[in-house]
Parts: sequence; C-alpha cells; structure tokens
Amino acid sequence: MQKINAYNLTAFLFATIFYSCTSYSSKNSISTEPSKIAAGETTFTTYCSGCHNFRQNDIGPQLSNITKTESAEWIHSFIKNAQAVINSNDKHAVALYHQYKTTMPLFNTLNDSDINNIIAFLNTHTEQKIKDDTSNAIHDPLPQKIQLSNLVVSIQPIIQIPASSDSGKTPLARITQLGYQPNSKKLFIVDLRGKLYELENNRAHVYLDMAKFKPNFINQPGLATGFGSFAFHPQFTKNGLFYTTHTEKPNAAKPDFAYADSIKTTLQWVLTEWKADDPTAAIFKGTSRELLRVNMVSGIHGVQEICFNRNAKNGDEDYGLLYIGIGDGGCAENGYAFLANSRQKIWGTILRIDPSGNNSMNGKYGIPAGNPFTNNKDDIGEIYAYGFRNPHRITWTTTGQMIVCNIGHGNIESIDLVKKGNDYGWPIREGRFALHPYGDLNKVYPLPADDTANGITYPVAMYDHDEGKAICGGFEYTGHKIPQLKGKFLFGDIPTGRLFYIDVNAIKQNSEATIKEWQVFLNDSIQQLKKLCGSDRVDLHFGEDADGELYILTKADGKVYKLMDVKPE
Repeated sequence: MQKINAYNLTAFLFATIFYSCTSYSSKNSISTEPSKIAAGETTFTTYCSGCHNFRQNDIGPQLSNITKTESAEWIHSFIKNAQAVINSNDKHAVALYHQYKTTMPLFNTLNDSDINNIIAFLNTHTEQKIKDDTSNAIHDPLPQKIQLSNLVVSIQPIIQIPASSDSGKTPLARITQLGYQPNSKKLFIVDLRGKLYELENNRAHVYLDMAKFKPNFINQPGLATGFGSFAFHPQFTKNGLFYTTHTEKPNAAKPDFAYADSIKTTLQWVLTEWKADDPTAAIFKGTSRELLRVNMVSGIHGVQEICFNRNAKNGDEDYGLLYIGIGDGGCAENGYAFLANSRQKIWGTILRIDPSGNNSMNGKYGIPAGNPFTNNKDDIGEIYAYGFRNPHRITWTTTGQMIVCNIGHGNIESIDLVKKGNDYGWPIREGRFALHPYGDLNKVYPLPADDTANGITYPVAMYDHDEGKAICGGFEYTGHKIPQLKGKFLFGDIPTGRLFYIDVNAIKQNSEATIKEWQVFLNDSIQQLKKLCGSDRVDLHFGEDADGELYILTKADGKVYKLMDVKPE
C-alpha cells in the first residue's frame, strides 16, 4: 500500500488483537465474486504491491494465507487505521514497531468497499510461502557494530518544501534529490509526487510539473515511484537540455525493454529529454522527447538515479554521457530472479548512453563505443555494469572513482566501487555473502570455496540490518566551508536517519572501509533526525550544490538543511 512500511502488514501476520468497526462478521463473509476480486487486485497493485508480494518477505511481509491467520474484521480495521492497532499496545505490534521502526499512514482515499475488495483478493492467495534449507544461514552477518565518532556537524534549516501530501500525512513532501545546474549553479529539488522546484533565496517555485506534461504520470504505489530523478546536461545554459525519469501506468506505451507477457507489469519507467526554449527562464517552457521505456514487475527498485560524471571535461570520453541506475523492479522478490544479473537483460544494471546519438535499437539515443558489451550482439550495449538490486545513488570522487550505493534486501547495505563491465552479484549475492535467488532472500550464507570463479565484485563498505534498513547514497565532501570534512564520503540510512561516513582514501577494491557514525548539531544541542522531523521514518536523502557543499533532506517533514560547520570537541 502506498508507503506501507515493513512493520505495518507484518503486524497482521502475528498480532492477535481485536479492533474492529467494520461491516464484517466472520472470515466467511469475504467475497468470492470475480468482479470484486479483480477490483481488489487493481487496488492492491496501486497501493500495496510496492511493499508486499505473496512469495516471501520484502519491504513488508509476504501476504499469502493472511485471511487464514487473521479475521476479515481485523484486516479491514488494520488497513483502515493501522495506528489504532499500534496504539492498542498489542505486544506483537509494539515489538514489530521496534523492529521495523516505522508506521503506516491512514488510507483516507480507500472506502469500505475498496478495502473489502482488497481482502477478497488477498483471500485468493492461500498458498504457502517458499520453503528453503536455511541450516547454514548466517544469523548475524556483521557482528561488529558501527562506532560513534566525535564528528558533530552543525546544520541550518534553509527551506520547507511545499506540502504535496493529502490531509497533511507523512511524508509531507516526497523530496529525494537535490542538485544543481552546471554553470548557472542554480539549485533544484524534486518531489516524487511530480514537481521539480528551483530553490532561490530560501524559497521554492515550480520549474516543471510532470503531471501537466505527461498525462499517464503516476506516483503510486509510493516508495520511489513518481518523478524519480533529474540531471542537467553539462552545457544546459547553452543547449537547454536536461533529463528526467518518471513512472507511468502499465501498458501506457510500448516498452523498449520488456519481458514475457506471462509476467505481470505493475508500471513503466520512462526516461525523457527536455529542451528549454530559454535556459534562463524561471519556469520550463519547451519540448520533450522520450528516450526509453522499461517495464517493471513491481513498484519498487525503479529508475531512481540519472546523472552525468561531474569530473568529465569537454573532450573526455565521459563528457555528455548519461548514467542511468536501473533497479531490478522487485523481480527477485517476486520469483523472477532470472531477469536480473544478466548482460542480456536491463534490470539491476547501470546504463551509460549518449543522448545525442541514434545507434540504439529504438534510434532515440546512442550507445557509446567505449561501453563494455558493445561487441557482443547478444548483450545489451547500454550496460556499463550489472548485478545491482537498487543502485540508489551514483557519484564520483575527486580522484575519479565511481561510487554506487546499492540498497539491499534482508541483510546488507553496500557501497560499491564500480568498474565498467563488472558484476556486483545480486541476486546470487548480497554484500559479501551468498544468496539462494529462488529461496528465502532474507537469509545469507557463506561464500563458496571456489568463489573467485564467479567473477563477482564485492562492496568496499557495507553494514547490516542491525544498524539500518536502506542505504542513502551521499557524496565526497568537496566544499570549502568545512575543511574537517575533506577526504570523507558522507552517507546515511534512509528510514532511520542515521548518518555515516567512510574515509575516501580507504575506498579500495578487495578491501573494506570502516564505517563510522556522525551526528548533527542544531538549537544548541546534538539532535536526532527522527526528533527533528517528528517521524520514526526519516526518509533521509543528501544533496550537493555546485560548490561541493552538502545538504540533508528529511522527506517526512519536507525540510532541507545545509551542513555549516564542525562543532569542536
């Protein structure tokens, strides 16, 4: 369900409380009418599929057999008002809350009939979840805990992004990326619900409203769907070109990358090139053209990152080439692991394309000759590297190292040093551990003795889910205001809001950098981002301006903070 969090529906797999004010009287009252089941499937796909499937636990739990373990009354009440279940102090729900550290919003747009239809659809999934031999699973992959450093950075709130949620529910504004135009140095921030804002003098005005230009635009089922990412061409001030990604309804148009019709498509991700009539204008006016379109099995792990190499200069091989992070679309969690970890398929890859070229299959962009798989007709020439679950952020260090923060599944969050042509393992690996791609993906195992034969490249830093739940990609600090941050790569954890760093000089292949925690200072005291944003799910993100100064975004409350100074010990 939109922004359903892992804890939410997990609760009704285990909780036994009774909280009901619905029209149901028993499990037997669940409808078996095909029309209602079909309607429930549509609603489930829109609101729920981003977190839940019927095979194994994902962001939320697998939901097969839920109507056998819980009454229809309870399920209805939980969907209607999950917070009331939590507030009842049910011991199972409270325990799960502490485990998953998040809550579920009210679904004010769903009426009783909508929820009844969802339950009717859930009732058609009563098969058992997958079973797997987990006898040699590793129960604590990384027992050594992340140490708190003495680094404390003062932050300054600079802007409150206009609320885009209905009824003021969290997240208030789904802000996920802050970046800049080259040359002009103008700052921009994107709200997944559809707007690209320019930030000026601590104010935000809409530069581009995606929904006005793309009638099939959707921002459901939440998570990272919607207006995904933006990137201005290095010569934007001259050519007016910039690029975006966004989600559209399934079958909105013919995809450039698809799979068998027997596999469901939940939505499509679209890469667009825009050309501004006047690059200096405060509001976009111009034209656009679609570059590529990708089908996705579910609403998770989409195309959340596009960028140009900030180090590339005019005349360099990389100059003007666009990098595109393609997530696996939840294919592994839904039983289609064969769609990932392949040079013949696009899911779970990083692409590199030339937007000005035309030698792609659809003729709308170019495939650079320097890409690693252009000489094999069976491979996808656009692929630069592969084996990622969700390449959340892509950046480069000052020494030219390409860094990708890859969001994991059940155990490991990782930072990868990316080389073209390399395989980073998903879904047969998570971090430096083995996975059973068609087994329980929440379990990791020791690497096989002959692992070098697999040719997998492993992370240069990683943490497990004792420390956080989903890595938030960051940046090497290259600014001048805070010299104490020089040589550090700052990042964090999306839901918990914890802040981490590694030393840039420790980023080496076949080695593992030590992660340390840092803190922020505001209002004369050290602060936790959870407290500042008033939510147990912070939805942390980082931004960078043209001068290399860094920003913290808290999606829960739509606020942006700038890193200002290091507090003395």
